[in-house]
Amino acid sequence: MSCFSGEINFCVECGNILPVPGRENTITCPRCYFKIPVQEFTSQVIKSSVVFNPLDQSSAVADSEEDAELKGPVIDRKCSRCNKEGMVYHTRQMRSADEGQTVFFTCIHCRFQEKEDS
Repeated sequence: MSCFSGEINFCVECGNILPVPGRENTITCPRCYFKIPVQEFTSQVIKSSVVFNPLDQSSAVADSEEDAELKGPVIDRKCSRCNKEGMVYHTRQMRSADEGQTVFFTCIHCRFQEKEDS
């Protein structure tokens, strides 16, 4: 007895998505090996489409190193060199996995860089 009901694209025994019909007379579920006759798919229309994301300039043109260091979230942290608020940060795992990450801060005004081991 079937456990699942609904679209014919899914196995009635285990609910797994079924493969596209091939040359065989049956479609076999890749999970539970339940077999369904291909004749049940005679009125089915199978459509597929590929959507490409637009290529924007930021990914097409390589950013300079100066611009790359100022990308990221801006936080309210005072720069120790110019004493102005606003620093961009990014994190890296510089030490072993059981240690905390290293946080790198860059001032958006004077581009001074400092790091903090967390």
